[in-house]
Amino acid sequence: ERAVSAPATHGPLKGHIVAVDAGHGGYDGGAKAPGGRWEKEYNLQIAKYLQEYLHSLGAEVVMTRDGDYALCDVNPKMRKKRQDMERRAELVLDAGAEVLVSIHMNEYRDKSQSGPQVFFRKDCPAGRQFAGLIQTSMVEALKPRRKRTALSGDFYIVSLGIPSALVECGFLSNAAEEALLRTEAYGRRVAEAIGNGVAAWFAQETRPEAAPRENR
Repeated sequence: ERAVSAPATHGPLKGHIVAVDAGHGGYDGGAKAPGGRWEKEYNLQIAKYLQEYLHSLGAEVVMTRDGDYALCDVNPKMRKKRQDMERRAELVLDAGAEVLVSIHMNEYRDKSQSGPQVFFRKDCPAGRQFAGLIQTSMVEALKPRRKRTALSGDFYIVSLGIPSALVECGFLSNAAEEALLRTEAYGRRVAEAIGNGVAAWFAQETRPEAAPRENR
């Protein structure tokens, strides 16, 4: 395991703060690959690769988790998932993150489905564009069989009032893609593609506004 990287002293993202959310964790495993490995493990690994890559571009990175745990109490007064998500939101916003990327894995009953799929908040012009840049970067870098476009989705983590994207990096239900997602080489390719999409967002001269935070 490498030592945690630090932001480069220069680079295109110098001075920017990016939040990276590794979906699920702890009691919440997420989807399960046919071989028995939980989604939370793939998410964390790619989130760490993304953190390292964004650091190489000069960005400060806020991680909502850096190990196998959820951000909720053992016996919370509210639903565990709700408390976990609210605490992730607090971490992101308290750190002053300008954008957020939430890392996930897909699954589907049709085991032939493969490739990345990026989601954004429906009523957020900034999120739509941010997610679109990440989706385009992933299609170019990974050359999936199906070249998807970014879609709107109703996810709490993309409703925090900053440009946000939920990235389904691939399908655990597809044996060939799941095998790739377990490798460091492919995981780093995925992370770099996401990071290049983030860099493309900040490289624009003008950027649309994010919709205000939703109260849920």
